[in-house]
Amino acid sequence: MKRIFRSALTTVSVVALLALAGLAIRSGPAAAEGAHALPAPAVDAPPGPATSAVVVLAGGCFWGVQGVFQHVKGVTSAVSGYAGGDKKTAEYERVSTGRTGHAESVQVTFDPRQISYGRVLQIFFSVAHDPTELNRQGPDTGTQYRSTIFPTNAEQANVAKAYVAQLDQAHAFKKTIVTTIEPDRTFYPAESYHQDFLTRNPRYPYIVINDLPKIEDLKRLLPEVYREAPVLVGGVPSGK
Repeated sequence: MKRIFRSALTTVSVVALLALAGLAIRSGPAAAEGAHALPAPAVDAPPGPATSAVVVLAGGCFWGVQGVFQHVKGVTSAVSGYAGGDKKTAEYERVSTGRTGHAESVQVTFDPRQISYGRVLQIFFSVAHDPTELNRQGPDTGTQYRSTIFPTNAEQANVAKAYVAQLDQAHAFKKTIVTTIEPDRTFYPAESYHQDFLTRNPRYPYIVINDLPKIEDLKRLLPEVYREAPVLVGGVPSGK
């Protein structure tokens, strides 16, 4: 389902939007998993001299995933965008067709001295999305909403594979994790109106229903990494 959104939001009553959002929620699978208190990865990237590292994560609508990581200590930037397809089709209207190969993604930049890559993955699987939903998240359906890790190097790919295996072996979820690992894919920032959407639109019905609970889950399940003030993107030009 495509979200009710355009670059210029039309003036529609909140009641009508809530009704539409409610219908969207009810169309989702009844067996969707909720937030989980998951163990940390047994295999993690060791600390080194680097002060900055990047990973690209896809877990449904990028508004919520970006919002979660903007509230994580040690994250210096979280930018919404597209990964998995070509630059020429990396724009919202085309990605939303599900035919470009992209996934709505978030480029997470973090300080490995403050938070490890494995810890970032723990947050991703615990509260940012449901890794057992195939090509969908809640009311949103299509390959553009798939659960994917786009590692930036072989070590990240290996840690991600090991963590998925660890969680599946421990039966951390009722269903098998369907997260794909897709290396060597370029990330393209989304249009500026998508950046910081959760923070700028906390009363938007989609955000209230689908995304604000993720922030509360982060605060409840992982209070040691939660920070109240989000790190915001501000104006980010399109990658086009």
